Amino acid sequence: MAADSFLDIIERVRGDSDDPGDKHGGAMGEHGQGMPDGSPRNFMFATGIECSYPTIDNGRTRRDEMEECGHYDRWQEDLGLVRELGLRVLRYGLPYYKVHQGPGKYDWEFADQVMAEMQRLEITPIMDLLHFGVPDWIGNFQNPEFPVHFAEYAAAVAERYPWVRYYTPVNEIYVTARVSGKDGLWNEQLKTDEGFVTAMKHLVAGSILATHEIARCRPDCVIVQSESAEYTHEARALPSPEIALRNKRRFIALDLLYAHPPDADIFTYLMDNGLTRREYDWFMRGEPPGYQILGNDYYGRNERILLPNGETCTGEDVFGWYLTTRAYYDRYRKPVMHTETNHFDPERARTWLWKQWINVLRMRADGVPVLGFTWYSLTDQIDWDSELAEKRGNVIACGLYDLDRKPRPVAEEYRRLLEEFGQITIVPHGEMFEMTERPARLKVEV
Repeated sequence: MAADSFLDIIERVRGDSDDPGDKHGGAMGEHGQGMPDGSPRNFMFATGIECSYPTIDNGRTRRDEMEECGHYDRWQEDLGLVRELGLRVLRYGLPYYKVHQGPGKYDWEFADQVMAEMQRLEITPIMDLLHFGVPDWIGNFQNPEFPVHFAEYAAAVAERYPWVRYYTPVNEIYVTARVSGKDGLWNEQLKTDEGFVTAMKHLVAGSILATHEIARCRPDCVIVQSESAEYTHEARALPSPEIALRNKRRFIALDLLYAHPPDADIFTYLMDNGLTRREYDWFMRGEPPGYQILGNDYYGRNERILLPNGETCTGEDVFGWYLTTRAYYDRYRKPVMHTETNHFDPERARTWLWKQWINVLRMRADGVPVLGFTWYSLTDQIDWDSELAEKRGNVIACGLYDLDRKPRPVAEEYRRLLEEFGQITIVPHGEMFEMTERPARLKVEV
């Protein structure tokens, strides 16, 4: 007669042989289903209000996406849509060029209304302080006075809204410097390496000084850097030095920001184009304060393939967000957030959403701390097919809602994603690592 299995004994004694290992929590914790509830342990699902405001036409025309997309008139409705969808986190930028009217002079009327409503709705803003443009009185990013003026503005915002903890001081530093100083489309509209490097050093310096001002008011501040995750693949038998250098230039902003010594050829490039040794040493003193999150923005069009005939085509998903961002993570070793994505084709947007989310899950499964995900933006946008360089009024159907505030199919799909994953912890076993209100402290590499 065969001996009883331990399962037979459990069944006789307990009357239940189907006792799930995670019945009472622990191990991997609860399954994570359910809409976000605002808990600090929750993964940060977000959207954003498109708030770009660069100038074109040599400074004569301001491209204010909040105006062109109707947010100034419908801001209450927009904030309501965020909560209606089930989201608790919003990337939001005040119109810097309107608020900061001169040294020590501010117009807070619109900002106060929006921020009060956001607080009432219990929406957590990731406060975007600069999104591609500056006030007219500052001029553009070639102005060496920009960093100190911008730091003053950051201090004013942090002091006026002390309940805000999450900030993006400068959105997409690399893109801002490239499109303004090297591509010739925005603001100073230069097409030189020196213009690019000058804009870059001023933007990074401004971000660093702004972060110090924010930390002075909120020692527990969380700084969500938002950088464009870019890469150019070269489909040529003989790769060119220019493309190799281009793929390294994408790291310049974060190298200077995080005091990460750049590669030798990038160091030479910076020195040859206006960065002084004194300025370089200043950047290398150490990284800025606060809890630093490395946000990466990924659109399929960020990844390009250079063909043998010199044409460029979209490289969507050759690397994808996962491999592109992994290169940034391996370089800087910071917690990661997927800070922007969308698709210009509304029919493909639902699939794109799930593909991006699978990239996030894959990254987390590999042990990389991914803290959040953002569909950008809440509504459709205007003229991003030309990077805002020409005022055509083309509606880009990339939002969760159209410009009449009617939901696109991707909005319902995002809600399904939230229902399934909305209460997963910010990192696996995240109950042990909840966001506290303690000030950020000096980290030691281990």
